[in-house]
Amino acid sequence: MHYDHLLKLLLIGDSGVGKSCLLLRFSDDQFTTSFITTIGIDFKIKTVEIDGKRVKLQIWDTAGQERFRTITTAYYRGAMGILLVYDVSDEKSFENVRGWMRNIEQHASSSVNKILIGNKCDVSEEKRAITKARGQALADEFGIPFFETSAKASVNVEDAFMTIAGDIKTRLTRLTRLTGSKGAISAGGINLGTKAPSEKSKCCS
Repeated sequence: MHYDHLLKLLLIGDSGVGKSCLLLRFSDDQFTTSFITTIGIDFKIKTVEIDGKRVKLQIWDTAGQERFRTITTAYYRGAMGILLVYDVSDEKSFENVRGWMRNIEQHASSSVNKILIGNKCDVSEEKRAITKARGQALADEFGIPFFETSAKASVNVEDAFMTIAGDIKTRLTRLTRLTGSKGAISAGGINLGTKAPSEKSKCCS
């Protein structure tokens, strides 16, 4: 189908924070607790409308495990937007956000749009390890937007994806005007990834 822009988005963060569940909720409006661990890289396509333009989103879901880190770093190159995800019930995944930000600085374009997502906000207060205020403070420190989401309860998932997509479109449209370029903005071709045949991940609400 015709589209005006093709944008490449990248989901990163520790294993088990719910990246694949967020992607499934946004792309297909579905949720499952039986996700298998992502091996290397996987992706989905969704076309949305932003400011009257058809925008094709190519959303890449990366493996969070350390042993796949060298595979997934190649996908930072060419990424137009990066969604950095932690689990609000997992202190370690929040602490590791700074390490993921360093990876972005090392491997991604300096102009890449970023957003911080605290996933699983549907958990009970006794299970919550990271307050919304702490998440917002870290996002403010990095100067990036922040959302708490729940793939399970469908909270703020579309808002988070559409916010970063809109920010990218605004940035690239401005760049196109400055350079006088014509035609659709493209993310370029990327190799496909696979899912492991076994090894269940942690619940990724």
